[in-house]
Amino acid sequence: MRTLNKTLLTGQFSFPPNLEAGPYPDNLPERVLQFGEGNFLRAFVDWMIHQLNKKGLFQGRVVVVQPLAHGLVDQLNRQDGLYTLILRGYQDGQVVEKREIITSISRGINPYEDWQAVLRCAEDPQIDIVISNTTEAGIIYDPEDSITAAPPQSFPGKLTAYLYHRYNHFKGDPDKGMLILSCELIDRNGDNLKAITLRLAGEWGLPEGFQQWLKEANLFLNTLVDRVVPGYPREEAEQLARELGYEDALLDTGELFHLWVIEGPTHLKEKLPFHAAGLNVIWTDDLTPYRTRKVRILNGAHTATAALAFLSGVDTVREAVEHPRIGPFMEELIYNEVISVTDLDKRMLTEFAGEVLQRFRNPYIVHRWQSILLNTTSKYKTRVLPSLLDYAAKNKAVPAKLTFSLAAMAALFKDGRVNGRQFQGKGPQGDFIIEDDPGALAFWQAAWQQYQGTAESAQETAKYILGNSAIWGRDLNNVPGLAEKLGDYLQDIVSHGPAVALEKVLA
Repeated sequence: MRTLNKTLLTGQFSFPPNLEAGPYPDNLPERVLQFGEGNFLRAFVDWMIHQLNKKGLFQGRVVVVQPLAHGLVDQLNRQDGLYTLILRGYQDGQVVEKREIITSISRGINPYEDWQAVLRCAEDPQIDIVISNTTEAGIIYDPEDSITAAPPQSFPGKLTAYLYHRYNHFKGDPDKGMLILSCELIDRNGDNLKAITLRLAGEWGLPEGFQQWLKEANLFLNTLVDRVVPGYPREEAEQLARELGYEDALLDTGELFHLWVIEGPTHLKEKLPFHAAGLNVIWTDDLTPYRTRKVRILNGAHTATAALAFLSGVDTVREAVEHPRIGPFMEELIYNEVISVTDLDKRMLTEFAGEVLQRFRNPYIVHRWQSILLNTTSKYKTRVLPSLLDYAAKNKAVPAKLTFSLAAMAALFKDGRVNGRQFQGKGPQGDFIIEDDPGALAFWQAAWQQYQGTAESAQETAKYILGNSAIWGRDLNNVPGLAEKLGDYLQDIVSHGPAVALEKVLA
């Protein structure tokens, strides 16, 4: 069977009528540098740029930089940047499916093999936009980063080195700054990224002129993204290949719903005219309400349920929502423990929660918990912990479901071994691999070394987990009653299994 690539797209191949396969845009310049080549960005930002190009509103393509040493760039280049995106769901009460070959990516670069290729992009005056999604664990300060490394290890380190090269190449021209859009799901993502780049520039001893240029000539915008993207549909891949008539190793799937909230000057709408293409992109002077609503309800429900569902042998989000016990757990967590303490309009939050649960039930989206569990430790801190702390502060009590979700996440890492970023464990459906930050994996292993099979040692394990300020940002043992309840839940899950432990929580 043929493989999707430029030759296939520009040749005489007969694509199926329900697939939109436009011309290959050889004539469009590269205008965007994108850190991240995963399913989400390809089904979200790159799809949006493709829509702009189709309408002649942007006329530019994306260079993709692989953030980690191992990734999809080699396959992306084998397919000449092309991939098939399938969006499915309900629209105006009707079942809708859209299939399209996305052509907005020009090429991919692995910076660990060719850092100079990344720096050459800094010399291109037409590339003046940076977009990133390196997960919550990506925007971090790494004291080991160095300007002489090729490349620096962290994403902020790479970006700082990239901007310094651009500054030098264009001799500090203030018009050659970049528009930088962070899609990582952390609070004030653009502000945090800017702060780390400025810190690195200072610690690296880079010239004052560059630090001033970095601060004033570049726009680091805070953004919020929303689209459920399950990614590669492995169960359907063979059938879809037969229907499409070609193989696509980068086949991507997502829901129809999409929202991008960007906090920045509205005049930038003309630089990225998403509105003119009919896309759901909001420019605002304050994205805080949008972010709080989305992160705490949609992402919070995902992260709080992921380990429990996975340990219960439930594979997908839809199965969990429809599960007789996990479904009620998720709904009670959202309505009784998250919305009840979120300081926004309750009607708005309740309506959004209803929409979210409907999106979770989308029969055309196979969103696997195992993929949601990527970097789950940092996700819990960002998405779930704020609700837990707010509940405890406002109600002078520990929230049962949110605390149980932390116990389930801990239980996920109880038995297994660590290999770099991978935790290799055993679950109800056999061996599994979960990827997380190596420091987080070491933390979980050390936590379970406190456990000796007794209720007393479960309490010690709970205290160890909550006491790690480096992980959580504070010592959570100071939350009254949290350690005791967490210890009880840990002992229940380990001794009786997640199903029995969950029954007690629901009761």
